[in-house]
Amino acid sequence: MTTPPPPQGNPFAQGQPQAPQQPQGQNPYAQGQQPGFPQQPGQPGFPQQGGPYAPVPPQPARRKPSFKTIKNIVIAVIVVCVAVGGYIASRDDATSAAVGDCMHRGSSSDSNPDLEVVDCGDSKAQYVVLAKVEGSYSALTAKSKCSEEAKDFQYSYTESGSGSDFLLCLKDYKK
Repeated sequence: MTTPPPPQGNPFAQGQPQAPQQPQGQNPYAQGQQPGFPQQPGQPGFPQQGGPYAPVPPQPARRKPSFKTIKNIVIAVIVVCVAVGGYIASRDDATSAAVGDCMHRGSSSDSNPDLEVVDCGDSKAQYVVLAKVEGSYSALTAKSKCSEEAKDFQYSYTESGSGSDFLLCLKDYKK
């Protein structure tokens, strides 16, 4: 005959309800596991998770950009703005002129008249473009080419060396 095991729990808590006991011989950490669900290999005592994938680790906290990084970005933006502004300011408007555009002479120098395109309604409008011819021309060939392209021209303007050589045939603008 076998003797039953001694009662477990607090022997001084007589007459008080005792917590349900795990049957002996079972894993006390496998609580909540239902019968019929096998354990994953290599993980005894843990219930099977919802899927075969490992949990996603939390995202690392984003670092705030340092003062040095912000300063370098601001400097780069300023340099780009100055470069673009300098390019626009130094660009000769004669290169963008088209037939019918009005032009203003910004300089009294004949070698660099600093022509700029202006609105024909503007009081600064001095000349109108009669023809624009691509190619490189000397002073003599420019006059003969303008005579062919625009019979009533008065002035010729040539530009070369900037990658696009051209000739403008101009006439005084009558307001």
